[in-house]
Amino acid sequence: MQIVMDSTFIILLVITLALGFDFINGFHDTANAIATSVSTRALKPRRAIMLAAVMNFLGAIMFTGVAETIGGSIADPTKLDNGLEILIATLTAAIIWNLVTWWFGIPSSSSHALIGALAGAVYVGAGVEKLNLSGFTSIIEALLISPVLAFGIGYIVMTILKWIFASRSPHTVNKGFRSMQIVTAALQSFTHGTNDAQKAMGIITFALVTANYQQTMHVPLWVKLAAATAMALGTSIGGWKIIKTMGTKIFKIEPINGFAADLSAASVIFGATLIHLPVSTTHAITSSILGVGAAKRFSAVRWSVAGRIVIAWVITIPIVALLAGGIYMLLF
Repeated sequence: MQIVMDSTFIILLVITLALGFDFINGFHDTANAIATSVSTRALKPRRAIMLAAVMNFLGAIMFTGVAETIGGSIADPTKLDNGLEILIATLTAAIIWNLVTWWFGIPSSSSHALIGALAGAVYVGAGVEKLNLSGFTSIIEALLISPVLAFGIGYIVMTILKWIFASRSPHTVNKGFRSMQIVTAALQSFTHGTNDAQKAMGIITFALVTANYQQTMHVPLWVKLAAATAMALGTSIGGWKIIKTMGTKIFKIEPINGFAADLSAASVIFGATLIHLPVSTTHAITSSILGVGAAKRFSAVRWSVAGRIVIAWVITIPIVALLAGGIYMLLF
């Protein structure tokens, strides 16, 4: 089955799908920012979600470097005659994967889903010669290195905090860190917006260049505002199944642990934003939680749950690449 579409309709469809992906990304990845603060009762769920929505929006409108990387590193939009069709297959596959993993409460990576789907759609729709392997490799390297860094930083931060507060009563320490978690939840939400919302911006800008509406990967203001708003609205809904997995199933998180995990993850995400590399906020916060848990007490971590999460990470890129390629073949 092949579908023929009017050019105006197809560009509007791509923009709608991109904003839809951003909206889903908002409630799919809300847990990354607020799971620890909700699980320790530092914030009530509704307040946590609204805080995350506002900070996501602010983070999203302040940076564009990651958008330019996403839009131009995997393929050159000026060299794709069927770029809009490729983006339709890409976004459809990424949205399907995000909804499936959200439904089952699996904290998978929206970044992996989008990047894997784009690579698969370009490969099937335009051929391997149109795939920028060096750019794709650099993005994959960032996605692989970031969780290792987050785990290590989380382990180190928690070890330092244990040493500093070893002589204090756990009740007093956690009471103080419960208030500080509000700050780190806001910071985590802000960094999430600086990196994740830009992925939809990059896809929309990719589409605009492909359709000759503009010549460069510069992100227009209306694209920034639209993507930031879509993510903030999605965040305002929340993703309770994933919050439960992140906040309670890996290990019993106390306020000092949540503070350490959020601070560690936010530092990795924001560092990646500053060097214009897309990373997975899911990977960063989950790995930092694992690192903090290992520093607290290695046996306290439910490594079987962690293992299932890692498996979901590993299979995401190949599955969505195949799914995007199949959708392209089916539709076009």
